[in-house]
Amino acid sequence: MANQHKHPVRGLRGIDGPLWDDFDEAVKRAGSDRSATLKSFMEWYVGRGGAQLPQPPAE
Repeated sequence: MANQHKHPVRGLRGIDGPLWDDFDEAVKRAGSDRSATLKSFMEWYVGRGGAQLPQPPAE
């Protein structure tokens, strides 16, 4: 199946447009992307071994 994602697409609710835009801009400034940043945060939050809290971009 050529159009099948390797991982299921997940949605987030309750995030307003301005917050999403600010987050998107911040992860770009940090040299990352939304998925990688959220995955790193989730791994840290659940205590996976070796996981580190993603750092926000320098101002």
